[in-house]
Amino acid sequence: MQRRLLVVDDEPKLLKAVALTLSAEGYEVMTARSGADAFVSVNQSIPDLIISDIRMPGMDGYEFVQILRSDERTALIPIIFLTAKGQRQDRITGFRSGVDAYVTKPFDPDELLAVIGAILSRIDRSGSALARLVSRLKREESPAEYAFDESFTGAEARVARLVADGLVNKEIAQNLDISVRTVEGHISNILSKKGWNNRVEIVRHVMRRD
Repeated sequence: MQRRLLVVDDEPKLLKAVALTLSAEGYEVMTARSGADAFVSVNQSIPDLIISDIRMPGMDGYEFVQILRSDERTALIPIIFLTAKGQRQDRITGFRSGVDAYVTKPFDPDELLAVIGAILSRIDRSGSALARLVSRLKREESPAEYAFDESFTGAEARVARLVADGLVNKEIAQNLDISVRTVEGHISNILSKKGWNNRVEIVRHVMRRD
């Protein structure tokens, strides 16, 4: 499942450098030169993570983050500040505005990739744990009953049911004798078809009581 990242910076050369670094790592990269342009991109497609400068024309990074955090559609998107404003007070202001991490310019590609990887990995673990919790709570309410959805292919339906059982991608792959990448592809297709953001919504849908 290719992760979609949005990079926001008004410096064309740096924007290109960051985009190339992320693309080489296998990420799908969207770019914007301002906060206003970034919101256009976000409205078209919710990214998995945002990397933003602070000093930008018009809307600065702090205001950009505050608006994102005030909207339930974008409130949980992880955000990294990539900026030359590296003083202690700048960092404090950034964290208070709601950013998840802070990387200073000139950036070290390995550091930026490590920070991104750590955040996305944490989100995956949290999502799997929450999915297992939702599944367990629903099982305690009544015996498992799985809803049938005609929009899913047979393979997607099997993957969705195992997600509802609380299995992580590696366990699903072993159970169905397929690759983890194939599992990720099926989950990505399911989320795209339904317009969902995470696997918890798969659990709720599959185990719904009609």
